[in-house]
Amino acid sequence: MRHSLVIVGAGPRGTGLIERIAANAPELYAGPGPAEGLDIHLVDPHPPGAGRIWRAAQSPLLWMNSHAEDVTMFTDDTVDMAGPVREGPTLHEWAGIDGRTFADRQLQGGYLRWVHERAVAALPPSVAVHHHPRRALRVGGPRGGRQHVWLEGRPRPLPADLVVLALGHLDAELDEEQRALTAYADEHGLVHLPPDFTADSDLSALRPGEPVLVRGFGLAFVDLMVLLTEGRGGRYEGDTYVPSGREPVLYVGSRRGVPYHAKIGYDWSGERPPLPRFFGPAETAELLARPQGFDFRQDVWPLVEKELGFAHYHRLFAAHPERTAIAWTDFEEKYAAAGDTAERETLVASAVPDAGDRLDLAALDRPLDGVRHGSAEEFQDGLRAYVEADLSRRHDPGHSPDLAVFLGLLSVYGQLVRLGEIGSSWHGFFSYLASGPPGPRLRQLLALSRAGVLNFVGADMAVRAEDGVFRASSPTVPGVTVETRALVEARLPEPTVRRARDPLLRALHREGVAETPDGLLRVDRLDGRILDRGGEPHPRRFALGPGTDGRTPGAFTRPRTGGPAFRQNDATARAVLVFLRDLGGSAAG
Repeated sequence: MRHSLVIVGAGPRGTGLIERIAANAPELYAGPGPAEGLDIHLVDPHPPGAGRIWRAAQSPLLWMNSHAEDVTMFTDDTVDMAGPVREGPTLHEWAGIDGRTFADRQLQGGYLRWVHERAVAALPPSVAVHHHPRRALRVGGPRGGRQHVWLEGRPRPLPADLVVLALGHLDAELDEEQRALTAYADEHGLVHLPPDFTADSDLSALRPGEPVLVRGFGLAFVDLMVLLTEGRGGRYEGDTYVPSGREPVLYVGSRRGVPYHAKIGYDWSGERPPLPRFFGPAETAELLARPQGFDFRQDVWPLVEKELGFAHYHRLFAAHPERTAIAWTDFEEKYAAAGDTAERETLVASAVPDAGDRLDLAALDRPLDGVRHGSAEEFQDGLRAYVEADLSRRHDPGHSPDLAVFLGLLSVYGQLVRLGEIGSSWHGFFSYLASGPPGPRLRQLLALSRAGVLNFVGADMAVRAEDGVFRASSPTVPGVTVETRALVEARLPEPTVRRARDPLLRALHREGVAETPDGLLRVDRLDGRILDRGGEPHPRRFALGPGTDGRTPGAFTRPRTGGPAFRQNDATARAVLVFLRDLGGSAAG
């Protein structure tokens, strides 16, 4: 009997898993002939490779937020994994475009489809791949035997020796606040667009010239901004936006009140900081070995701060020694010995004369804390100046410690993935600092602001549904209130097990899978097996991706940065192949 593996989700994570299966199969699964081989069933209503997010059927105006040279689906020798390295082209090499290009998502979708086809072609002859363009509804079967995966519109389930969930980003049921806002909008004839994938949102209810309140200043907002301006016929002439007359007037605010930091626009040169230094595998192992567990803010964050500080100052002393007051060897020794944040701050104050050269993570995270403006107009000028300064800094190699901190963030993420449950605050901080929009998008934002199409509300924006309208205010501009008849939540749905609209995840929740306090699916840190509420891994079910507590920055990454997702894919692929090999030629299950 042929073995059967069902992978639910055929986007980049599912493709990455197939690539690792193909790479590891010669070592771990080379024996069976075609009659006794493996059937891989890909279950996804969207085409394999690109999946939903990178599908061809979306606006060509939507870009990736990474340079094309910083996007790869292939492993290299920086990935800490047991399987073999199988190198391949980056997006810019595959597409034959300038590496500094911010490619559109349709092009990335083409790259992902090609990677998928290459991965399938690399599988042994005994392995066949079948795509089922349907949704998976539920998975059943005994822990010790074959599983069954029911698909939408099919009376019989797919039999599976193993099941891997590679679901990617999912829709979610509205939480209590969003349900109340939607009900209020329905009652008063207003427009409320809850969290969604912007490319999938119906924006037609946002009328030309109408004021629209937008909550969220990250990448979902950037997509919204593009679709409601250029997407409605507006255009840019240099630094000036020429409206089409079909745009609404946007009022945007968030917790921070500022957009994500722009992508860094220069290349690395010289020696890289030797990372990890203070937060590596040894520190991660020590945290995991604690019988009482660990607290992220108390036990992990100090290690993160010290690691990022080390990356920053290593680069400052190496590339800009004229801006330091002591020798690097002396600083490094004292920095390593410093026991807490206060000691490090005292050392830095004595060694780095200009406060602008010091790393202040709190100020970076909340730049508007304590900032007050006397009028909305004054704040517009102030925030435009902030964005212009950010753009200037992020494109100036004189501030290259910023790029070192970016490399530190990637290193830290690699360790945090190993820890599993770390809460949601880190992911938001990482995205804000390291995964912001392309610089050209922020220049467009400035042009829209000058044109009056986009207005800034401020930090800690409070939204109230009252008197038949939506009202928003911020302590950044005391006494000023924005009133609209439309509210857009510019952020992705929260990937929780209990609120996911995905029927398979909902069924697993009813069955008793473990979840974190944030609602993420708990998986074994070693190979991605799904845990039950007693902490026991299911022998035949795995999960990868953003809905799990092993989530990583993305299913693909920049070259030579360790690729935590690649490491996870490799571990899961090897566990799958070993399991199937050990089943032997006997009847599966």
